[in-house]
Amino acid sequence: MAKIKVEELFKVFGKNPKASIALIKKGWSKEDLLKKKKLSVGVKEVSFEVSEGEIIVIMGLSGSGKSTIIRCLNRLIEPTAGKIFIDGVDVTALSDSELRKLRMSSFGMVFQKFGLFPHRTVVQNAEYGLEVQGIDKADRRAKALETLELVGLQGWENSYPEQLSGGMQQRVGLARALAVDPDILLMDEAFSALDPLIRREMQDELLALQSRLNKTIVFITHDLDEALKLGDKIIILKDGEIVQQGSPEEILTRPANEYVARFIEDVDVSKVLTAQSVMVKAAAVIYPKDGPKTALRKMKELGITSMMVVNKDHQLRGMVTLEDAYRLANEQGKSLDPILKEVPTVEPDTGINDLFGREDFPLAVIGDDKRLRGLIVRGALLAALADRPSP
Repeated sequence: MAKIKVEELFKVFGKNPKASIALIKKGWSKEDLLKKKKLSVGVKEVSFEVSEGEIIVIMGLSGSGKSTIIRCLNRLIEPTAGKIFIDGVDVTALSDSELRKLRMSSFGMVFQKFGLFPHRTVVQNAEYGLEVQGIDKADRRAKALETLELVGLQGWENSYPEQLSGGMQQRVGLARALAVDPDILLMDEAFSALDPLIRREMQDELLALQSRLNKTIVFITHDLDEALKLGDKIIILKDGEIVQQGSPEEILTRPANEYVARFIEDVDVSKVLTAQSVMVKAAAVIYPKDGPKTALRKMKELGITSMMVVNKDHQLRGMVTLEDAYRLANEQGKSLDPILKEVPTVEPDTGINDLFGREDFPLAVIGDDKRLRGLIVRGALLAALADRPSP
């Protein structure tokens, strides 16, 4: 079951917005509705799912509907039509009391403008959500202090927001959201107000926290580099509609249309693509039981000068070259062990930036199970940067 599931979500602003849904489905444009009915379409037929522990980034230009969507998830904005499920529970069908309970137990929200109380100390701000829940003072203070330590603010508990930098204030906002131990974090342009250096630090901090806490995060941004860095999945919006959703690699390598292609045209793909995305399948492999003559025959058939040796579980043993196999065959050798060469390896998620400057090609791409996934040759690495497909 998806942690979050959104089905055909609409949000239309104006009088009698529900009547607009039928018109939209008949083909009325956003401009027609505004001109003829004085209705503004904020979100149009949006559907997506978020798995537990996943970071999904919703992005688009100003007015694309991204902030409207995130506020519909916890009904800070009431959807006009559609369904929103949290752990299988239809949020759109909840009563006010049920909704309040869900918000307090399942959601933490981090805002762009920090949203801190200036008259409260750092620790008092951090414990505010727990206070609303009616948690005992001693318990909420202990939890708030624990969370402040988690985000690197130990020692600042008794300071006031005005005494903190922007990045530190946003850490307080993050601590306040985490203190209630929510399943889901909603982060609306959370780092957009920060200076570039502090912004990058907060992005790194969020990823470090995520590796420890494994929260489900919906992150809103207009910054593509931020989306590519943080997102397990990215949704790109235009005029309230989804134009593409997929992994960062899918967005970069297979843009759905010209709009997405223009959106990503200035991205440095070397910062996003990984070894797995540029590797080639090993044309063939040989096994320890194969002798040098078998290796020679396979290499000559394929027109290659080296081959990978794997065991029966496809785990890498090493590499043999055409020259060494020819010499061993002339010496009447039977086992490939004497000519096995060590192969440099990389993990599938190694960034291709880390591969430039290396001279030890080919590189074997090896997963956690030690199985051979593929090979990286210099030509494929360069081609990945040169080949930017058109939609």
